[in-house]
Amino acid sequence: MASAPASVSHAPAAPVPPIGLREKHKRRTRAAIRAAAMELFDANGYAQTTVAQIAEAADVSHTTFFRYFQSKEQVVISDDLDDEWQAVLEAIPPGLGRFDLLRAMVRGLVELVLADDWASDPARMKLIQSEPALLLVNQIESDRAISEAADFIADYLGVERDNPRLRVFIAAVGGMIFHIANGTEDVRDGRFLETLLEAIDLLEQGLPL
Repeated sequence: MASAPASVSHAPAAPVPPIGLREKHKRRTRAAIRAAAMELFDANGYAQTTVAQIAEAADVSHTTFFRYFQSKEQVVISDDLDDEWQAVLEAIPPGLGRFDLLRAMVRGLVELVLADDWASDPARMKLIQSEPALLLVNQIESDRAISEAADFIADYLGVERDNPRLRVFIAAVGGMIFHIANGTEDVRDGRFLETLLEAIDLLEQGLPL
């Protein structure tokens, strides 16, 4: 298994503020809508399932559905890890080189995903891969995530965000990560993180064959 060099710190992520009662209620409602949606998708098919049917099955109003999700696609694509991911980034120690920084980011992201039942649900990933509408939205969200990661890496390394070398670097890394992710049936497989770290090693070595 590829391991991060000694220079990569595994300090715990910055603490996320305790979840209040209101936020707990929001998360329960989102989870109920997702659970109802997945049951309907499995029974009737994704394309044949409507927002109205999901709302009824989750025992929420049409208005409440759209308070939590912008669309049917977002029920599947979205997760609730933004705050946790920000804490991971804030906890990365200064002074790492670009590949050690990547290792720290990848380790942190995979640990977040594996700790979250929804984000790591293989049925969710299988559905995304099988539905063109979800693939399109997932690609848009992936592009946004790559852009945000590129900005973070640029700021961390002290280079301009529009640096062409940085953009090539990010394109190579992003393509590698999503190729591996899309080819993994279950990210909870112990090989997932190992494969990502091995791929980063290969990039650092200049892609030897």
